Amino acid sequence: MSIPLVAFLVLIAAFAIGSFSKINAGLIALVAAFGVGTLVAGLPITEVISEFPSGLFFVLVGATLLFAIVRINGTIDLLAYWAERLAGHRKVLVPVLMFLLTAVLATAGAFTPAAIAIVAPVALALGSRFGISTLAMGLVVVQGANAGAFSPVNPFGVLANVMLDDAGASADSLKFFIYCFVFNALLAFVAYAAAQKIMGKRLRRAAELSSGVTSEVMTGSGGTAAGTRAGTSVLTRPVKTAPVKVAATPIRILTLAGLGVMLVLTTVLGIDVGVASFVVALALIVVNSSVQKSAVESMPWSAILLVTGIVTYVGMLEAIGALEELQNGIAELGNSSIAALVTSYVVAIVSAFASTTGTLSVISPLVTPIAVDPLLSPIGVITAIAISSSVVDVSPMSTSGALLMASAPPKDERLFFRALLVWAVVMIAVVPVLVWFCFVQLGIS
Repeated sequence: MSIPLVAFLVLIAAFAIGSFSKINAGLIALVAAFGVGTLVAGLPITEVISEFPSGLFFVLVGATLLFAIVRINGTIDLLAYWAERLAGHRKVLVPVLMFLLTAVLATAGAFTPAAIAIVAPVALALGSRFGISTLAMGLVVVQGANAGAFSPVNPFGVLANVMLDDAGASADSLKFFIYCFVFNALLAFVAYAAAQKIMGKRLRRAAELSSGVTSEVMTGSGGTAAGTRAGTSVLTRPVKTAPVKVAATPIRILTLAGLGVMLVLTTVLGIDVGVASFVVALALIVVNSSVQKSAVESMPWSAILLVTGIVTYVGMLEAIGALEELQNGIAELGNSSIAALVTSYVVAIVSAFASTTGTLSVISPLVTPIAVDPLLSPIGVITAIAISSSVVDVSPMSTSGALLMASAPPKDERLFFRALLVWAVVMIAVVPVLVWFCFVQLGIS
């Protein structure tokens, strides 16, 4: 059995153990990275340590610290209140507003993690007020970021446009952006509907169990009718009342200004999202130091360990050449159409565990020879590969998915991890072949 195959099997085992037990899969993967990397593959221990994603760690710690402060000082409540006033009683507008807000930020050039970090806490809080699944709102936010991610001024779009230029299709830049935007908008609708339906069934099942227990207890004490009423009330949706006013206090206004500064730092000045988050977080702590202890204690350290541990393992896989073997296999394929399909699957799988920007950078040299095949449409090939690389950003092992997990209520951490992982797997299985068929085989251009 080859070393890369052993390494992949160990990663699958780490996922399985983490999913069906209380042991953190990231901790398993972190230890396994040293075991497989040093004992099996013969890497120096210092090289395995160097695969720890320090950049991602900075993003996660900085962003979660900042938004813990934003949550504690009530700024998220203020933003949710404003959005609730804008939506009124029109529940359907809530996911639409959050999708458009994230998409606009990403289109304007905000790196997708920055856009998600800003919008996700507000979207999840607002969803809870309207009785919308936080999972559904989270998926909508990520798809909104992906919808705007391929604008010419976004890092994703810049890389994709380089591929278009190399393939001689630079004139199709706007068309490429529209294709990606429309696809992600449709996917956001599907994700929202699916998550709402699944979580609705979970809630009804829990309510039925609660109803049964309540009825049994009340019947035993001679209160059958009362028990039935109690059980029914669990299933009754509360009447939507007018939003409770949230005051725009000086600290909340200052916090909003800080978020604006963060957006400028990341979009205009190109500063790392994590570093920008630390700068703004420190400024807010200096103004109100009482939030520091609560903010640090409320940070999702378990989720941070989970993500960084698995990404470290994937980095070790790259160091031993396991990912390069996949790329070499693609290069040896003779049929450009099949090569485009395989490439779409490879970028989807790799991007689910690593940076989409990094994945597009690595895969770019392999895309150009496929895209220039006269039998294929250059914009079709590049659109299929670009979409395949980004739709898996909801994976809890990617920066965007990790930020989504960090924005979720602590009690939902394990549920979010499993749900996001399942959705990412579905995206890996379905989207590459779907976009390949639409944009490569049908030749939509």
